[in-house]
Amino acid sequence: MSITLKPQFLKVALIAVMITGMPVSHAKTPAQADKVLRVAFPAPDDGFDMVKTSNFYSGNIADVIFERLLQYDYLANPVKLVPATAQSLPVIKKNGQVYTFKIKPGIYFTDDPAFKGKRRELVAEDYVYAVKRILDPKNHAPSFSFIDNKLLGANALVEQANKTGKFDYDAPIEGVKALDKYTIQFTLTQPDYNFPYILAYSTFGATAREVVEYYKDRIGMHPVGTGPYMLGKYVPRSKIELVANPDYRGFIWNFKSTGTAWDNQLVKQMSGKHMPQIGKVTVSIIEEEQSRWLAFQSKQLDFDSLTANAIAKALDQNNQLNAEMQKKGIRLYANKEAEVTYTMFNMRDPVVGGSSLDKIALRRAIAMSLNMNEYIRILRKGQAVKAEMLVPAGVNGHNPDYRSSIGYNPVLANKLLDHFGYKKAADGYRTFPNGKPLTLKINTESSSSSVIYSELWKKGLDAIGIRADFKVSNFADNLKAAFQCKYMMWGGAWHADYPEGENFAQLLYGANVGRGNLSCYQSVAYDALYQNAMKLPPDQRMPFYEKMSRQIEADNPWVLQDTRNRNWVIQPEIQGFKAHPIMSTNWQYLDIVPTQKK
Repeated sequence: MSITLKPQFLKVALIAVMITGMPVSHAKTPAQADKVLRVAFPAPDDGFDMVKTSNFYSGNIADVIFERLLQYDYLANPVKLVPATAQSLPVIKKNGQVYTFKIKPGIYFTDDPAFKGKRRELVAEDYVYAVKRILDPKNHAPSFSFIDNKLLGANALVEQANKTGKFDYDAPIEGVKALDKYTIQFTLTQPDYNFPYILAYSTFGATAREVVEYYKDRIGMHPVGTGPYMLGKYVPRSKIELVANPDYRGFIWNFKSTGTAWDNQLVKQMSGKHMPQIGKVTVSIIEEEQSRWLAFQSKQLDFDSLTANAIAKALDQNNQLNAEMQKKGIRLYANKEAEVTYTMFNMRDPVVGGSSLDKIALRRAIAMSLNMNEYIRILRKGQAVKAEMLVPAGVNGHNPDYRSSIGYNPVLANKLLDHFGYKKAADGYRTFPNGKPLTLKINTESSSSSVIYSELWKKGLDAIGIRADFKVSNFADNLKAAFQCKYMMWGGAWHADYPEGENFAQLLYGANVGRGNLSCYQSVAYDALYQNAMKLPPDQRMPFYEKMSRQIEADNPWVLQDTRNRNWVIQPEIQGFKAHPIMSTNWQYLDIVPTQKK
């Protein structure tokens, strides 16, 4: 699913008033309590305050609790924005510098003690407050880079907070303000037709100030929104239960097919249904791949992406479902993720960090030791492609002809280490140039894929004489350590939050250390490229993304790895399923229909 965004397309998409998927006013949720969707996460969340985390699985939950002004059309490709809580797409002025939204009246937050028994209506100030929480320096919001220097007057308030130690939530900001109860206006420092895509990201969901002030540091455990679902039960790192929001207004499933056979079938099954249909979603945290596959086979999960070990058991030589799976009525939806995976170096770590030539040589040699063809063949079972540049396919700014200057070359890696004085000791492992032992400490998880990941890294590092210890923990703890720059090496992945290369480039921007920049990488050259790119319209940024990719190859804060192909298997009772290029959660668009009723 390749998506190329052009300013002309964005202008057209943002001028029309879309009615597809528009909510129905004043309607109670049509969700049926006996329809229970069972899904699994391969790693735990870390709470649901998206201002303070970039955890992918936390975002999956937040997406159906907190509503944004805009959302994505479920089927459209290229991706297209449609209204969510907004009455229509924004009124755009000054060539994409001013965006004005009217919010639908009569939308209410779910009941909560923070509201002291009063029914709380959604208003424009709730979106202003959500943006201010992102700006507040004490929150260290990973998504701060999405709006850094973009909203008129906002950064001045951030600078004031940095000086005084307190963010003034009552101070007006010219760049984001409520014109009246239901009208919000964004004024940018420069025109940007991609800005509405940012507003569709989960962190920009409406947030009630009194809820945050009521729960304080516990807000991540008490998400309160206006979306189709609300948090029912929560056992951290084990199970999440969502129940349909009883006051959610609902919407009509009325999306248009892109012309594919899959879309045509979805339209035939789902058109005209009052959504959401599913009354409860249970999310189990199942980190072990074999356990997830067994859970799907025993119908304890309604859909899941095939684990690497399950590929051979479910697909034939043509990557189609085998006869046994087809006989069960299981369906396959394959798609290429808009993502990159990588192994990060902590650039502040005394062993692998730093910008001296010997440290750059060490990281470069490590990068050249990983055999990506073998990695994709063994770990991904062939269901991935090598990532060549920072921006993946399907995202604006990707160049399909770009090729990385760093490849698998253990011979050259050994010569590089020899040249910079990393000598081999009697045991065959290298030492630092000063003779002290050299050992890499690589954070990982306990899943079977993590074990294979570790084995592949060990094989490559052994070939260049570098000893490695693998520290097994869990995803949430490893993520916390990365935010604090308290690790040496760790594997990561980033899925597009919105279809623009900026979303990936900000992951290594120096100002984002402690936010989204988990490599704790600070480079004058990279930061200058990033800043200059952000001054240009999105369709003119590709040369800068290419240069940023070259800078990464020069400094090696990452070992760029692959982009995965996801093979989703779906039980026969599930209707409406499609993996979206950007959205990660599709539960509100699904239905469960027993096979005998079909």
